[in-house]
Amino acid sequence: MGHTLYLVRHGEQLDAEHGVADGPLSPRGQRQARLIADRLGGVPFDSVRHSPLQRAEQTAQIMSEHLPALDPQPSALLFDCVPTGYSPQMPHTFEPFFNSVTDDEVEAGRAQMADAVAEFFTPSRDSTHDLLITHNFVIAWFVREAMDAPEWRWAGLNAAHAGLTILRWKTGRLPELVAFNDLGHLPVELRTGMNDPQPY
Repeated sequence: MGHTLYLVRHGEQLDAEHGVADGPLSPRGQRQARLIADRLGGVPFDSVRHSPLQRAEQTAQIMSEHLPALDPQPSALLFDCVPTGYSPQMPHTFEPFFNSVTDDEVEAGRAQMADAVAEFFTPSRDSTHDLLITHNFVIAWFVREAMDAPEWRWAGLNAAHAGLTILRWKTGRLPELVAFNDLGHLPVELRTGMNDPQPY
């Protein structure tokens, strides 16, 4: 019994390395989405939510084509975001990235993540299984939050495209990190997206 949350990063985005903010999946990203769908085929999901951004929406669409029982719904709480600014505890190599993020973006990201945690970190007396298809930074924040780690620590967590992270809550117990960035369903040539830090 308990609540299990499955976190999947979207597949590889076409032309992301050229600075394109959002877009469809690359052919490799489409293969990643099909393989993560195969991996999760036996899970009785109660709900499936995805970021409204195109790369996450298309990942959800491909997964639902392979798993017809899925009914993916968009959630603004799963948008790509930056939940904190730079911290001195972070490696200095992170500074250039954070220098490009405005205070307003950080404030919005922090508020979004607070609402997302309130929405999705819900213990259950029943056995529930929820799937969230989202972004690297969102997954990192969720893991940091579940482990009650310092706020800055999310920046060192990196999920690959179509990587699988699983969190579980059982009554009377601390949150459990069942798996982080599990790539067992992906052949080596499809294990992409591990640059650090990397929002797309």
